[in-house]
Amino acid sequence: MASVTPQYQSFILDLLAPLQPVPRRMFSGVGLFRDGVMFGLLVRDAFYLRVDERTRGRFEAAGSAPFSYSRAGRMVSLGAYYAVPDGLLDQPDELVTWARDAIAAARAVKRRR
Repeated sequence: MASVTPQYQSFILDLLAPLQPVPRRMFSGVGLFRDGVMFGLLVRDAFYLRVDERTRGRFEAAGSAPFSYSRAGRMVSLGAYYAVPDGLLDQPDELVTWARDAIAAARAVKRRR
């Protein structure tokens, strides 16, 4: 994975300030945590949010794809995290709503475990 630039991380954290996310370095990316669950992922200056069966369709309808990476010459998809649609970064209030849904999805997974 390519790293996240400090400028991009700061930009996303500023947008999500109402949620007070806690960033944690993970390999060369950054996980975004709230209340002990990871709801977001920053990799290669791209932002991904946790999805579930309730929210996945909204991301797909917006043209988003799941996070994927190359491993041993093949693509691996991590379908639990989808790219945030570019236009959403220009709508901070709506972005926070989507992020709250991502937090709820992450909490639901934690409860099931």
